[in-house]
Amino acid sequence: MAKSSARDSIKLTSVDELFSTEESRADSQREKVLDIPLSEISDFPNHPFKVKADEAMLEMAESVKQYGVLVPGLVRPKPDGGYEMIAGHRRKKASELAGKETMPCIVRELDDDAAIVAMVDSNLQRESILPSEKAFAYKMKLEAMKRQAGRPSKENMSQVGTQKRSDQILAEQSGDSRNQIQRYIRLTELIPPILEMVDEKRIAFNPAVEISYLAEKEQQDLYNTMQSEDCTPSLAQAQRMKKLSQDGRLNVDVIFSILTEEKPNQKEKFHIQRERIDRFFPKNFTEKQKEDLIVQLLESWYRKRQKEQER
Repeated sequence: MAKSSARDSIKLTSVDELFSTEESRADSQREKVLDIPLSEISDFPNHPFKVKADEAMLEMAESVKQYGVLVPGLVRPKPDGGYEMIAGHRRKKASELAGKETMPCIVRELDDDAAIVAMVDSNLQRESILPSEKAFAYKMKLEAMKRQAGRPSKENMSQVGTQKRSDQILAEQSGDSRNQIQRYIRLTELIPPILEMVDEKRIAFNPAVEISYLAEKEQQDLYNTMQSEDCTPSLAQAQRMKKLSQDGRLNVDVIFSILTEEKPNQKEKFHIQRERIDRFFPKNFTEKQKEDLIVQLLESWYRKRQKEQER
């Protein structure tokens, strides 16, 4: 019986292992670029970076149609089959617009937190990032880093110490200070229409951070007042509203009185009633898109008038 157990415990080398070389074994472990069907790649959950079919995307699609995807995306296998995109959402969209069926990708095994960190890092390298994108990206990555730092091997460390360490590491990696990172994360507390105004540069960053401390209903009242009065709060006004909110004394009437008070060096504004122009725009147009189109039409009219005067 003992001899039989000893034989069973002996691990025999397979034929493949006998004739494989160290180089071939290393190659089997090396990451490879695979052409993966687009239909098998799902987007990263709660992906904070917007993928728009704008002019830049159309140019990318034309490049993909002509040359293919030159830089592979990064995906991870899903437990139930298929793959999850980590880096390459814009390349995937461009491939779809170009009529491609597959996309070259590196397949890498990553847990949820490592995938979040890789996804954020790959996108923060872009030249143009909206405040909302940076806000949600920082929030997702910082939470993932804190979970990684709080794993069992470091469970004796205090939560405060973990947070400071994670903040500091993220600051060193991103180039933004720890305080600035936290200010960006505050923007995730804004209601969507106000956050959109921040992205469109209709509200400055610093007042937006102060507004983020207002309750959801207070923010909605503020947004409605900004729309009806065509104005936005200064930093000082936003700070006053934050203080009044904390004291439980902020309501729609107080918001109106603060927003409509005359600001120092305030320039007279040109007003057009919304009812007169809204019917000319698609329903999904933002205020910024409306403004841009009006300016384009005025510029076109001005150039035409100049040519007529030169005749």
